[in-house]
Amino acid sequence: QVQLVESGGGLVQPGGSLRLSCEVSGRIFGFVTMGWYRQVPGNQRELVAVINSSGVTVYGDSVKGRFAISRDNAKIAVHLQMNRLKPEDTAVYSCYGSLRKYAGRPSAEYWGQGTQVTVSS
Repeated sequence: QVQLVESGGGLVQPGGSLRLSCEVSGRIFGFVTMGWYRQVPGNQRELVAVINSSGVTVYGDSVKGRFAISRDNAKIAVHLQMNRLKPEDTAVYSCYGSLRKYAGRPSAEYWGQGTQVTVSS
């Protein structure tokens, strides 16, 4: 069974840094896109950052210049380095993956369970 396993998150002061990681558990052929979205209760889910298999990245406007997403070439995983965090970055961050289980077959979407990031003094 394919799952996205998240790690990182927690409480940090404004201006601080955190690193989130998301690793694919289970056997797959490869990924099309992986990344992170976030959501605050009562609000819509918001794009944070995604990266595709070619290394092309897309960032949400509110995190550009502060966050950086990267791939782990040793395993199917992505990392999100979050710098200069602000209170408005507080949210549940969920890993997203468009994954291809078998070569030549369509990809499917997967979501992690979500991890809380709280930016507060």
